[in-house]
Amino acid sequence: MLQIKVVAVGKVREKYLLEGIKEYVKRLSAYVRLEIVEIADEPCPERLSTADEERVKGKEGERILKGIGPQEHVILLDLKGKEFSSPGLSEYLDHLALIGQSNITFLIGGSLGVSEEVRQRADYRWSFSQLTFPHPLMRLILLEQIYRAMKISKGEPYHK
Repeated sequence: MLQIKVVAVGKVREKYLLEGIKEYVKRLSAYVRLEIVEIADEPCPERLSTADEERVKGKEGERILKGIGPQEHVILLDLKGKEFSSPGLSEYLDHLALIGQSNITFLIGGSLGVSEEVRQRADYRWSFSQLTFPHPLMRLILLEQIYRAMKISKGEPYHK
């Protein structure tokens, strides 16, 4: 069974998102061992200098990297990454399981993105699209896509 960890910067506060996340955590329990880790975000005023942005990303990055083991396959959600179709994600996760990479960590950075150290640690950089999504909503979308991939992998029906 795959062990999937979602590491995300910041807290989800919106009740409707928490309910959706709870639902997908429940659904995924039949397919994977799932852990969700929330990393504290740094205070971030509206206007920051480039140096201050890098400092914020650096501090968040240190917290992210502390929670990732050397054997984990890290998939960073990144606007500059490559896109998957739903069947493509399913095939990728199946491939990882086949080659013995059963510990998979998905990373959702903070509002400013992630540090270069986190980017370098990633084994794969995945872009959902060129659109910008609120970080709390991204957690729900990610869990839904992992669930969809598991259903596809098992040959079970799932809405196309």
